[in-house]
Amino acid sequence: MTDGAPTMRPTPLRTSTAQWCRTVTEARWFAVTVFCLILANAALLGMETYAGLATVWRGRLGLAEHICVAGFTAEILLRLGAHADRPRDFFRDPWNLFDLTVVLSTFLPVVRENTTVLRLLRLARVLRTARFLPQLRIVLVAVGRSLPGTVSFLLVGTLLLYLYAMVGWVLFAHHDPEHYGSVGRAVLTLFLLMTLDGITDAVHAGLEVSRWSLLYYASYVLLASFALVNVLIGVVLTSLEEARHMEQDPSPPAPRPASVPVAQQALLERVIIARRALDDLERELAGASPTSSDTERAVPSSGGHT
Repeated sequence: MTDGAPTMRPTPLRTSTAQWCRTVTEARWFAVTVFCLILANAALLGMETYAGLATVWRGRLGLAEHICVAGFTAEILLRLGAHADRPRDFFRDPWNLFDLTVVLSTFLPVVRENTTVLRLLRLARVLRTARFLPQLRIVLVAVGRSLPGTVSFLLVGTLLLYLYAMVGWVLFAHHDPEHYGSVGRAVLTLFLLMTLDGITDAVHAGLEVSRWSLLYYASYVLLASFALVNVLIGVVLTSLEEARHMEQDPSPPAPRPASVPVAQQALLERVIIARRALDDLERELAGASPTSSDTERAVPSSGGHT
């Protein structure tokens, strides 16, 4: 009996540290605090753009900046501690890598000496609000997933602009050199016409040259302003739908029983093994049980002896 009794093993320090840090980072007050800290950092950046406030409150603004850096450093250390039992999981999350890069860059000597780069990195902290806003996170993920399709769209659009720019240079170079005097000017003119801004004036000016200019502008508007733009919208909407599904049904590489200690996990496994053994014993007893006729014979025999 003593051999079958469960023995409690002490929880490793790394596991207990990860459990405590995970409890803190998953708490609602922690997310609210970090979100307010990010907003405060954004407000400080805005205040520094006013020369009067930056001169009068230089010491206070510097102190507030150090407090923000200390807060972000403590946050990233807690997030690292929450993955102390499985450090690889921390680096599999792109948001963790982004946060770690932004925080560590602040302590680099080269960055601290360059005011412009430091301000850009401080501005990058504002993007960390996406971690706490699911809808914004979906939009950013959708933008990232739509980049391959957007690149293809840009290639097709560039080819279309070049072809129409060459045709426009042939048709209107002598009559309208300001807009079609070269391929570069023609591309710039057609790019602005893609938004349908000034298309009326362009059509009237083209009709003075030739009636075929109406077909030129009509085909360009149909292809560039309607067809290509709708294709781009379709690519973005598809990426947005994929990002929404990824947010709703995340598929991590491996489910981690983070909230269950090692000792409790071992006990649960032993309980499962014990239940299987009991099920096997019940099936064996059911197979070895006497038939109903044997039971009826056993009853009167016992009565005769009494």
